[in-house]
Amino acid sequence: MALTFRKLSNISKNDTIPTPYPWATNKRAIVHNLNVLYSNQIFTIKGDVQCKRCERKYELEFDLRDKFAQVGSFIALNKASMHDRAPDIWMNPIFPTCKYCEQENSVKPIIATKKKMINWLFLLLGQFIGCCTLEQLKYFCKHNKNHRTGAKDRVLYLTYLTLCRQLDSSGPFDR
Repeated sequence: MALTFRKLSNISKNDTIPTPYPWATNKRAIVHNLNVLYSNQIFTIKGDVQCKRCERKYELEFDLRDKFAQVGSFIALNKASMHDRAPDIWMNPIFPTCKYCEQENSVKPIIATKKKMINWLFLLLGQFIGCCTLEQLKYFCKHNKNHRTGAKDRVLYLTYLTLCRQLDSSGPFDR
């Protein structure tokens, strides 16, 4: 009698997950839009970071309005010249200065090992998404129904646009 095996890739994961952050939905790699965030009094986005020099870990927070305005205006000004590719500043982010040892460009985000727990909005606002692996970016694109093959700069570009579109569907964030 011959044994048959099913391909494991055909088994789908749950569409919903426990909400990992107040600004995230219960769908993988999807954040709430700005209207929902503001109506729920969410104005600050927090995430864990670690200094590359002194190795201390701490929580860093971003003002949602200010940081999203920075990212959004950067896209609006530069989108035409990006040609569907992430610019170098997104590929190689500039990191904040450590609040403990004061080393410049040394505080990197701590990215969750479980992909469903990645703090996408924190990474967007800090412009840290370039710290993600290609596999993590493909995970994001898969759950947002984006084409996910190609070079990292293309998948990274799609990730930035998609997250911005999730926050503000009326902005200049379409392809």
